Amino acid sequence: MKDRKSKKELNKIPVRELQQAILKLFKSNPGKNFSASLIIQILKVGNNRDSVKYALDQLETSGQLKAIGKVGFSKTASEGGFVEKQNNIIKAPTLKRTDSSRNGGTFDGKKSVALRGTHEGKVDMTKTGAAYIVCADLEDDVFVHSSKLNGALNGDTVRIEIHPAGGRRRRAEGEVVQVLTRSTDQFIGVISKKSKYAVVFPDNESVPEILVELEDIKEANEGDKVVVRITKWLSRANRRLSGIVTAVLGKPGTSDIEMKSILISSGFNIEFPEDVLAEAEKIKDNIASEVSKRRDFRGITTFTIDPHDAKDFDDALSYQVLENGNTEIGVHIADVAHYILPDTALDKEAYLRSTSVYLVDRVCPMLPERLSNELCSLRPNEDKLTFSAVFEFDETHKIVNKWFGRTIIHSNRRYSYEEAQEILEQGEGDYADELMKLNLIAYSLRKKRFKDGAINFETEEVKFRLDEQGVPIEVYVKERKDANLLIEDFMLLANRSVAEYMAKKDSTVEVPYLYRIHDLPNMDKLQDFALFARELGIKMNLDTPEHVAKSLNELVKKAEKDETLKLLMPIAIRTMAKAVYSTDNIGHYGLAFEYYSHFTSPIRRYSDVLAHRILFENLKKINRFDKESLELRCKHISAQERKAADAERQSIKYKQVEFMKNHIGETFEGVISGMIERGVFIEVKGIMAEGMVGFDKMKESFELESNRLRARGNRTGKILKMGDAVRVEILGADLEKRQIEMRLVD
Repeated sequence: MKDRKSKKELNKIPVRELQQAILKLFKSNPGKNFSASLIIQILKVGNNRDSVKYALDQLETSGQLKAIGKVGFSKTASEGGFVEKQNNIIKAPTLKRTDSSRNGGTFDGKKSVALRGTHEGKVDMTKTGAAYIVCADLEDDVFVHSSKLNGALNGDTVRIEIHPAGGRRRRAEGEVVQVLTRSTDQFIGVISKKSKYAVVFPDNESVPEILVELEDIKEANEGDKVVVRITKWLSRANRRLSGIVTAVLGKPGTSDIEMKSILISSGFNIEFPEDVLAEAEKIKDNIASEVSKRRDFRGITTFTIDPHDAKDFDDALSYQVLENGNTEIGVHIADVAHYILPDTALDKEAYLRSTSVYLVDRVCPMLPERLSNELCSLRPNEDKLTFSAVFEFDETHKIVNKWFGRTIIHSNRRYSYEEAQEILEQGEGDYADELMKLNLIAYSLRKKRFKDGAINFETEEVKFRLDEQGVPIEVYVKERKDANLLIEDFMLLANRSVAEYMAKKDSTVEVPYLYRIHDLPNMDKLQDFALFARELGIKMNLDTPEHVAKSLNELVKKAEKDETLKLLMPIAIRTMAKAVYSTDNIGHYGLAFEYYSHFTSPIRRYSDVLAHRILFENLKKINRFDKESLELRCKHISAQERKAADAERQSIKYKQVEFMKNHIGETFEGVISGMIERGVFIEVKGIMAEGMVGFDKMKESFELESNRLRARGNRTGKILKMGDAVRVEILGADLEKRQIEMRLVD
């Protein structure tokens, strides 16, 4: 009889390696189904069933496996393709929904498998007023007719009842039976005053008009843009939305009002409630009483490096050479959690917002100015309370010791990135030796990260120079240099080290924590991208996640020398999973970290405030926070982060169009960045503003090839293709629609 290893003797492998082994198993056994228990037997791994089931669930979520029945899984087939170019993104069919995008219960060629009964999901409305309900536990989204929404609006979380296909229905449909949570209770719109009441017409076309009593319109005049808070929602009993005006923004069309509209429409409050502001003002700066409780770094050289216009400084670096010759570097983070206590008005408001929102011309902060710019900000020449991650490096730049805890610092100098970069380049200036040594260690950390498989996604970031009225007078691409990368590398080190400390806090039972996770890329999207890249002469190796990372890094290097290939970068990013917060650590694929969290920006991220609280409670003992409650917070924070990112993109688009509005009739160099049936998209070089040239404005008609990479002139045979350099004249710039109209110049 053969000896069989006990489960304890079998090797337990990390989730990411486990996922790769599982995919290899399915690939080598086409057509076969496997359960978690069977996979454990075949792969002979020491992972328990829950661990394997989690790996399978993640692969299913990413579209690489398909659940069969209650316990089985099978390999999915590659589907889809890039079909539409809008807003500088080439999109797969799943990214935009219209009523015509589904037919007979199918979507992207997948057969509907909607189940009977009730399910929870999020409303994704179409322009016609109907909606699809996105349910995490269903393969396909569920269609709901506008008459069956029962008051639900776009973004709401609802409970639906599914009616399977039958009779005249060719597909399963649903009905909203309960609105669980509203995505927002505030809307922006233009007010129209009647004799006995007023009506607000929301900017969001999917939201119906809102009735407001004249006594509730404040000082609004006819045609003003206003903020209205809903007091009565649509329901079977109530057929109209009712609300009250909470703010009068003024006449539409000004940049200030449009920026405010973007924030409010995205669900962010532009002002703090009075009780929150009052609570912030009452907080005392009790540094003296904290000195004896903290590790004192005030005698050690410390400085901050931030953007030149920054007002909140939430991280600082300290530097000293120890007696043993090693170098000690402290990553000091504003101790926001010391000032904001759980369940206070400040804490609840910070959680509600979850993030600061950075538009082109303003910041909508997570915390009131009393905290963000004063108490917590690590301003120079002031004693400040911090939470720190301290690292000791030997002469080979290897970390030989780590320490985490609450500290007190005194910043000696505040640098802008430009000032620090000048010192690094010239080798002289305040604390030049310290900066040079920090840069050397940062370079070593960066080199190791990319050697380990990190992806170098340094996409170009557009910046604006504004006049006193906020109108853009210059647009340029932000340049990232050593000073920027230096800070980034030490922040990554602190975030990774804190996460690893918490993950390994107890080897027997999990200690719940907030991780920043990044899943493996979606293989179907990658295969589509590889086909697209091949048309531009780039070959991708998709055999393993490691090969994918290597191929993408090679693409980045080639794009530095070939402007055309830069078009691929935003598309490549779209193939990647979105980084989110979760209590279930699966690692961070893009950074090639097995453990990662967010710890270094608590002034602008609530995730970091929670990370500080949990870490502090676990420094000297084990303190397990409720995982389910923590996971719910992770989902809310991730959702707020997505809203903030969308608001930031909207503000950039608005300012790009506003800039072009002052350059109508002028010509610019550009590159063809996308194609649809109506015409080609052109990205203006150096400005990254994208506009459209309609085929109807060309000298001949064009026929678009099926791959949407080329268009051929029907009369001359002229070829227009992705990446072609062109010259365009600006014909118009519509701020309301945020669109730029162009024509090709011969």
